[in-house]
Amino acid sequence: MISRIDLRGDALPEGPALRDLLPRADFDVSAALEKVRPICEAVHHRGDAALIDFAEKFDGVRLDQVRVPAEALTKALDELDPAVRAALEESIRRARLVHRAQRRETHTTQVVPGGSVTEKWVPVDRVGLYAPGGRSVYPSSVIMNVVPAQEAGVESVALASPAQAEFGGLPHPTILAACALLGVDEVYAAGGATAVAMFAYGTESCPPANMVTGPGNIWVAAAKRYFTGKIGIDAEAGPTEIAILADATADPVHVASDLISQAEHDPLAAAVLVTDSVELADAVEKELEPQVAATKHIDDRIVPALKGRQSAIVLVDGVDEGLKVVDAYGAEHLEIQTADAAAVADRVRNAGAIFIGPWAPVSLGDYAAGSNHVLPTGGCACHSSGLSVQSFLRGIHIVDYTKDALAEVAHHVVTLAEAEDLPAHGAAVKARFVGDEQMSRGWKVPGSK
Repeated sequence: MISRIDLRGDALPEGPALRDLLPRADFDVSAALEKVRPICEAVHHRGDAALIDFAEKFDGVRLDQVRVPAEALTKALDELDPAVRAALEESIRRARLVHRAQRRETHTTQVVPGGSVTEKWVPVDRVGLYAPGGRSVYPSSVIMNVVPAQEAGVESVALASPAQAEFGGLPHPTILAACALLGVDEVYAAGGATAVAMFAYGTESCPPANMVTGPGNIWVAAAKRYFTGKIGIDAEAGPTEIAILADATADPVHVASDLISQAEHDPLAAAVLVTDSVELADAVEKELEPQVAATKHIDDRIVPALKGRQSAIVLVDGVDEGLKVVDAYGAEHLEIQTADAAAVADRVRNAGAIFIGPWAPVSLGDYAAGSNHVLPTGGCACHSSGLSVQSFLRGIHIVDYTKDALAEVAHHVVTLAEAEDLPAHGAAVKARFVGDEQMSRGWKVPGSK
């Protein structure tokens, strides 16, 4: 059901050579880019009319309007299963605890007497958040997008999710209920690239946003790439991934269940086990069969995901070698199920989120750990972070110098400007001291020689 890659015996290669040996799904955003271009431009030129036409084409429902009426949000919350409501409320509570602690404070550094640099953090004015609505419904993604934006202080928060024919063209009612719980009343029935284009360009009903975040399929990723430079984005999210670094102490039942839990997202989902224990590998393979047979979404998602080129059991000589492999892989979700798991986790450099030991499965992070589940995929964890309050903040430096403080460093500024052949830069400093006695002797300033 899952292939093996044997990296034992020889020294592991470094960098790209090792990454090339590891399983990864085919996810060609460049090819999808040309297909989303006309969709995005149609939204640009035709606004809501294009969104309505695309909802009919892609979602099978003709909308009267794109924006969801306020009463639909209220109704969805009123009719929500009390157990689901309680679970969402607890997820929101925990997410707020974690994300509130991420707020940044204004900080002033006194560089020299009379010269300071202050860094203040300012939220973006307006964000468009996306909650997928394809194979599954993801109210958890509503929470993971909305909470950090709100905790960052973003004043205008809007959310889009695909229209559902089953619900009269509205997004899934659990999505709407989650929005109501979070106090988000600006919600749109728009999916995929059309939603990203709506937020990027704006339409009659939806003002343009400064930034778009949220997971989605390849069309969402391609639309984000199309608008990069016009709007801010979190990442071009690819298929979801789990990597598990495990040794002989790991429970094969746990490992198999965690691989399956990620595989049920999508046929391109990646499930990777890295282990130095052949016995564990054998036991996990044996355990996969009955667990897969006992679950849902077997043929359309789980089996294709586990059998796909993106999933494998990778055999290594030891935990040290396993760490090299998982760092090269840069998983969206990384579980450490080894002896002294916390110490091993502390050595990991590249991962979207790390889950330590047998009692912190990825599914906990998906819903109720308090962490964010919008994470970098496709190896991007080597340079990118998951969604956080920081994602919605801009650091602005405020430079405040007195005349004496500028005079002290002026000769350095002029020297560097001339070294870069930008004499007007230096002249902008000199102009401030025209007629000043200290500058009258060949541009001498305090501290110069």
